[in-house]
Amino acid sequence: MNPTKSYKNTFILLIITLFVIIIINISLGSVYIPLKQIFLSLFDGQTERESWKSIILNYRLPKAITAIIVGSGLSISGLLMQTLFRNPLAGPFVLGISSGASLGVAILILGASFLGANISAYAFTNWGLAAAAITGAFLVLSAVMLAAIKVRNTMSILIIGLMFGSLTAAVISVLAYFSSANQLQQYLFWSFGSLGNLSWKEISALTITFFVGISLVIFIIKPLNSLLLGENYAKSMGVNVKLTRNLTLISTSLLTGVITAFSGPIAFIGLAVPHLTKLLFNTSNHKILLPAVAISGAIIMLICDSIAQLPNSEYTLPINAITSLFGAPIIIWLLVRKRKVFY
Repeated sequence: MNPTKSYKNTFILLIITLFVIIIINISLGSVYIPLKQIFLSLFDGQTERESWKSIILNYRLPKAITAIIVGSGLSISGLLMQTLFRNPLAGPFVLGISSGASLGVAILILGASFLGANISAYAFTNWGLAAAAITGAFLVLSAVMLAAIKVRNTMSILIIGLMFGSLTAAVISVLAYFSSANQLQQYLFWSFGSLGNLSWKEISALTITFFVGISLVIFIIKPLNSLLLGENYAKSMGVNVKLTRNLTLISTSLLTGVITAFSGPIAFIGLAVPHLTKLLFNTSNHKILLPAVAISGAIIMLICDSIAQLPNSEYTLPINAITSLFGAPIIIWLLVRKRKVFY
C-alpha cells in the first residue's frame, strides 16, 4: 500500500474518532442530557430545557475545548523535547517550566498571608493563579534561555532544566512547611489539575497562546527531522542548530507554561502520546508526526476527562491522576518491550 494513502486513511480515522469522543465527552456528567438535545444545542442553539443549553455551552463545551488544547499542546511539547534531546523519556516538563509555574502558584497561595488582603483575595481567582503561574514559568524560561546562550551542549540544558525543577520543588516544600492547612489544601487541589473551571475569555487566552506556540514549530519541521540524527549531522546539512534549539525551547515553554497556568500540572500526556503516535504511524517525519500527535493528544485527553467524569455522579476524579494511570503503564510497556522509538 502507498504510505501516503495509508497516512491519509489513518488521519481520517483519527479525525472521526476525535469527533465521536467530543460528543461522548459532552454527553457525560452529573446531569443526563439526551444526545439529540446535545446536537440541537451545538448546531441549532435550541433545546427542550434552557438549563441543558446552559450546561452544554457554559461548562461541558468549554471543558472539551480545554481538553483538546491541553492534550494537543502537551503532546506536541513532548515530541519536541524528545526530538531535541534525542531521549525517548524526555517530556514537556524537563525544562523546569512546569515547576516554575507551580512555584508561582505556591508563592501566591501558600504565601498569600504575607502578601496583603487584596493580593490574598486575588489568589482565589483563575486569573490570579494563571498570572502567578505564567510569571513563574517565564522566570524559569528566562534562566534556561540564558543557560542555552552560554552552554553549547544540548544535554547540559536538559540537566540545567532538571536542576531548576529540583530547586523550585525545594522552595515549594519550605513554603508548604510554614503554611496553614487551608492553604495547603488549595494548592493540593490546584496540583490535581482541572479542565472545567475556565471561562470563554480564559479559553481564548489559552487558544491564542497555543496557536502562537504551534506557529513557531511550523518553521522548524525540516530542522527537527535533521536533529534526529544528531547535531553534527544537522550542522552538516546546513541547519542553524542554535536557532532551531531556541525556537523549540520557546515553543515548548509557551505551550507548557500557559497550559500549566490554566489547567495545572498534567502528567504523562506529553511523555506517552508521542510514542503511541510513532507506533501508529511508523514514521519519524515531523511533517506527519506533529499533526498526528496533536490529534492523538486531544483524543486521549478527552478520553481521560471522560473517565474522570464518573458518569451519573456529581464527583469528578482529579484529571492528573487519570492521565498518570493511563501514561505510566504505557511507558513501562515500551521499556519492557524495547520497541524502536526512532532515536
